[in-house]
Amino acid sequence: MSRFEIKMPKLGESITEGTIVSWSVKVGDIIQEDDVLFEVNTAKVSAEIPSPVAGKVVEILFKEGDTVAVGTVVAVVDMGGEEDDSSQENVSDSHEKVFAESEIQKGNQESIETKEERWYSPVVIQLAREAKIPKEELDSIQGTGYEGRLSKKDIKDYIDRKKRGLSGTPEPAPSVPSASSPKTASPVGSAPAVSASVAPVTTAPVAVVSSAASNIPGVEVKEMDRVRHIIADHMVMSKKVSPHVTNVVEVDVTKLVRWREKNKDAFFHREGVKLTYMPVITEAVAKALSTYPQVNVSVDGYNILFKKHINVGIAVSLNDGNLIVPVVHDADHLNLNGLAVAIDSLAIKARDNKLMPEDIDGGTFTITNFGTFKSLFGTPIINQPQVAILGVGYIEKKPAVIETPEGDTIAIRHKMYLSLSYDHRVVDGMLGGNFLHFIADYLENWEG
Repeated sequence: MSRFEIKMPKLGESITEGTIVSWSVKVGDIIQEDDVLFEVNTAKVSAEIPSPVAGKVVEILFKEGDTVAVGTVVAVVDMGGEEDDSSQENVSDSHEKVFAESEIQKGNQESIETKEERWYSPVVIQLAREAKIPKEELDSIQGTGYEGRLSKKDIKDYIDRKKRGLSGTPEPAPSVPSASSPKTASPVGSAPAVSASVAPVTTAPVAVVSSAASNIPGVEVKEMDRVRHIIADHMVMSKKVSPHVTNVVEVDVTKLVRWREKNKDAFFHREGVKLTYMPVITEAVAKALSTYPQVNVSVDGYNILFKKHINVGIAVSLNDGNLIVPVVHDADHLNLNGLAVAIDSLAIKARDNKLMPEDIDGGTFTITNFGTFKSLFGTPIINQPQVAILGVGYIEKKPAVIETPEGDTIAIRHKMYLSLSYDHRVVDGMLGGNFLHFIADYLENWEG
């Protein structure tokens, strides 16, 4: 009997455990490759975990609601056959040999073989063949399945994005030295975004629990949910790690407001998404990060890690009151239309609880929008291990002094506050001020 051990997957660089929300199978069930086994919830994302093999479920080792460390065996599948070897590695090797006999057509029926360390299911092979995806491109696609394997959804999403021109072949992420316990944090009540970077701390703050609180008359004590618990720890950690400084500027966005009003209907009919201010702000941020790469960094001890990609995270409010930060990868390579579609797609996936690990992974800078709640400005908390975060305020009409050839005059203008919190260990006042004013000038002089 050949047994395959299903382990709790690592759904992100900083994820160490996951909670089993529900099982889709029971002991005795016959399953096929890519059948959903269970749903797991982490601090970052909920995901359905498919089976990498076909067979019979013979053991389920944890019940719904259990929190399990990454790498722990949660179930066992009997793959059938007569071989005695039950090791996962040998099972994987056998599948790799099977795949080595398969072919993926590249244009003129040229066949390719996968790398030994990458395994693909038959359905993924078929989809790649139909889309004429070559070996190098297939190997570069990030998988969200068991142990990073490429799932049917991964390849379908990639093909769809490629058809819409939202992204090309992804480049490998730069290697980053690891720490003993990398941590991340998030802005203003947001769920922490996964990052491949290393936070400059190795211990998380311990939450203070007051047993006396439960004895106070008229007070009901409710334990934080898992996401809010992690948010709380990461907010405290970020403030302890990074000396925060916040700069605020007022921006005249009258040109931008008029441009949006003029173009929003045509844009919706053409692109199928609403034209908001966020794509323009994201474009401004991406250009600012290109101009000032010293802000597109993280800190590892006394080393500064310069990021080769500009990946902008945008905080999205969820129905349960929490926030999460999906990431627009390589934002500097997308035009305004591409940014609008990408931001809209990520926001919908976030609110429908359908974000995948790659959707929240690798952010290098974060935007949080206070204006959604009609707040003028705020002082956002840095999303570790990033070194800066931009807060966007509510746009309101104000009387303003306007200089004209005939002299000064009073006019009604659309004004908005931008606030930039930055890590004063690596971003000083001049750099922070220049970076913020670059964004402000870009928005004030917007022509569309």
